[in-house]
Amino acid sequence: MDAELNLILTSANEKTQYDTYAKRLLSQKCVLACILTTVVDEFRGMDPKEAERFIEGEIHVGDVPFAPGLTNSEQTKQGNQIVGLNTVQQEIGEGVAVFDILFYARLRDGLSRIIVNLEAQTDEPSAYHILNRAIFYVSRQISSQKERDFTGDHFNDLKQVYSVWICMNMKECSWNYIHLTDESFLGKRRWRGNLDLLNIVLLGVPNEVPQPRAGYELHRLLSALFSVGLSWEERISILENEYHMNVRTEFGKELKEMCNLSQGILERGIGQGEQRMAELIQRLNAVGRAGDVMKAASSEEYRKKLYTEFGI
Repeated sequence: MDAELNLILTSANEKTQYDTYAKRLLSQKCVLACILTTVVDEFRGMDPKEAERFIEGEIHVGDVPFAPGLTNSEQTKQGNQIVGLNTVQQEIGEGVAVFDILFYARLRDGLSRIIVNLEAQTDEPSAYHILNRAIFYVSRQISSQKERDFTGDHFNDLKQVYSVWICMNMKECSWNYIHLTDESFLGKRRWRGNLDLLNIVLLGVPNEVPQPRAGYELHRLLSALFSVGLSWEERISILENEYHMNVRTEFGKELKEMCNLSQGILERGIGQGEQRMAELIQRLNAVGRAGDVMKAASSEEYRKKLYTEFGI
């Protein structure tokens, strides 16, 4: 029991550390700029170095709640009451759900701004549909603008919002864009307003780094940051040579820690896998079914059958 408890605590600690460093890596301006130039129409095709200067103000990392009533905070500045993005102290906000990363970006006209939220997931959640959660998050980004980004009934001042979800350890690279559309069923009326206010981007990133080719640039970057088992030298080579990032001076410490954590997770996972395979072979031998191991190696359906029978 002590060994099992230690394993649980170690895994929990590693997950917390992994999440922390993942957010720190994603919040680097050079990384955010690559995301903007890929998923936001306004920045598409722009050099990421140029796009960095459009990222405005503080980049909030895990300190802005998304629950109604908590996203905004009232502050007093030079005698005037203002409303800004809330920041929650850790001891006060313990248990409060927050956006992973939240920031403003100025558009090329110099006047308009968009709000961008980034959420990092180690895999696609099984307890709920991720799109449902993304819709909730993007809706909160819209509703929380009242009395912060616009006042009263000035709904024309609503800002575009983007909620970008990065799901790692997926089977293949994917990129889905969910947004509003207008379908006319009767007449030709076009109602005034902006259909581009709500934008959801779902990115599926496999652990294996995709080969360099057109359309896969962002996925290759994200894989270089987060793939389990990728060496420090391999990460550096991709980020510096292909994306021209000053990794060692800008976020070398965070990347090194991520590399060490992912390597530790990989090694422990291999050890656990070997132990469980040995246990499975022993059980199958005991009931005269050793040949089932070969069937399991080549058939996913058979692996599910063995899981049902033996719990492995």
